[in-house]
Amino acid sequence: MSEKQSSDRTGRPDDVDYSDRNVTLDAHEDRWAWRARLRRNRATHLAWRSAVGIVGGFVTVAGLVMVPAPGPGWLVVFFGLMILASEFEFAQRVLTFARRQVGKWNDWVMAQPVWVRGLVATGTLLLVWLVLWGLLVATGVPGFLPQWAADALRELPGVG
Repeated sequence: MSEKQSSDRTGRPDDVDYSDRNVTLDAHEDRWAWRARLRRNRATHLAWRSAVGIVGGFVTVAGLVMVPAPGPGWLVVFFGLMILASEFEFAQRVLTFARRQVGKWNDWVMAQPVWVRGLVATGTLLLVWLVLWGLLVATGVPGFLPQWAADALRELPGVG
């Protein structure tokens, strides 16, 4: 790579606007020989794209299901989009848009005074606790928990 042309973590040049609808995934040659070989044969290329679509779609949907529950829901959604974006342009555009929005949110939060960041963190924690409580009310206490933890959760209003 030339001195002028740097690259981001994906190995793609920084000077290309990936939000542009005319940018294709083939605009930059595959860095991996095995993937280039797959693309040469129509049948293997179709099989590969199908597998990526199924796995990426499953991971993305699983992440969306996990979003309201406490845990790594959004992280899994982004991981699923990254899988899909390796072969599908629409997913690359969605991933670029989502990264931009998360970056804007992070920049906004970090520019706020400490007390506002504390309120955002507290609000997020309360939301997670509310969702967890709602799940416990709706589904009951999971059977895999140790007895002491199950007993403590049954003391919560509406869970018993």
